[in-house]
Amino acid sequence: MRTLLLRLRLLTFAAGAFVALTFLARPVSAHHGWGGYLDAEFEISGTVESPVSLAGPHATMTIKGTDGHVWNLVLAPPPRSQQAGLKDGMIPVGSKVTAHGHRHRDNDRYEVKTERLTWGDKVFNVYPDRS
Repeated sequence: MRTLLLRLRLLTFAAGAFVALTFLARPVSAHHGWGGYLDAEFEISGTVESPVSLAGPHATMTIKGTDGHVWNLVLAPPPRSQQAGLKDGMIPVGSKVTAHGHRHRDNDRYEVKTERLTWGDKVFNVYPDRS
């Protein structure tokens, strides 16, 4: 009986350790941290190609910049973007916007980690603590 209890405790411990390691050792590649972006402030204006989407770990949208490139705008996580006033699809395709934030370090990647988005007279400050 004692051996059985010892085996059960060992099995429980091993299962718990496996679960903990599985979740703690996961890569965070889906999260868009600030490390992949330049420190310098960056601003781009353009026309909305695809409207705001609150799906995924970060809200996103695309614009065609005045430079002719299509830019991916990475916004804050959906709850934070919603707190700033953004909703899925609220800025129509064809609208003019300005994104302020930090350009991706790879010059061949047209992406901005966006802190603030301006549409007409509305300003959506998705990272107010960084402004």
